[in-house]
Amino acid sequence: MRYRAATVRERSRQPFEHPSLTVGVRISVILTGETLSKRKVPSVPTHLSRRGFIKAGATLTTVFGFDLRPAVAQVRELKISRTTQTHSICPYCAVGCSVVIHTLGDKAKNVRPTVVHIEGDPDSPINRGTLCPKGISLKQFVVNDQRLTRPLYRAPGATEWKTLSWEEAFDRMARLIKETRDKGFEVNDSEGRRVNRLNNVALIGGSTDTNEINFLLGKFRLGLGILAYENQARL
Repeated sequence: MRYRAATVRERSRQPFEHPSLTVGVRISVILTGETLSKRKVPSVPTHLSRRGFIKAGATLTTVFGFDLRPAVAQVRELKISRTTQTHSICPYCAVGCSVVIHTLGDKAKNVRPTVVHIEGDPDSPINRGTLCPKGISLKQFVVNDQRLTRPLYRAPGATEWKTLSWEEAFDRMARLIKETRDKGFEVNDSEGRRVNRLNNVALIGGSTDTNEINFLLGKFRLGLGILAYENQARL
């Protein structure tokens, strides 16, 4: 199932069926003793956009006795009206749905923008503005107080995770890769032919890796002699 998050422009154009004005007419007669025929009431069309309905409601203030002008002001100041839109791709699966990331914050140096909203790109021919449940929750992938920012390590047999620095994590990975390669690297096959291959290590890439990332992964794979390679290249 895929859900479509309507853009702000589309939401403002959606028709809105306004309720009957019968209740308001009766209240006006009871409170003022006047019928609507003695007052000038603006006509309300059958179909209005959401924004148009709020504007029309503001003109009915003198008739019904409540003020909708704060609501009109709120419509003008939407949450994403002052954001910067950045087009990107969902990182989850190999479909490659396009997304629009809305960020707040100036573009000054050393200022990190804050992601406030992520929605499907309606101009994309792939997903046409739709996103799956994982894609809709993509903001939590970026803005999440439980997101890991440091490497964690759990020793064999241990029950708790230990926080490592990036230097310690890279040193450990490099050492284990070197030890594994030394154990499984094959220079010559059974017939004495030079093969220089590594059969006990596999490399898996991501479905949304760019050409540059795949280029580096290819160099890394060939340098180690890895044969088992799957990068899920779909884009």
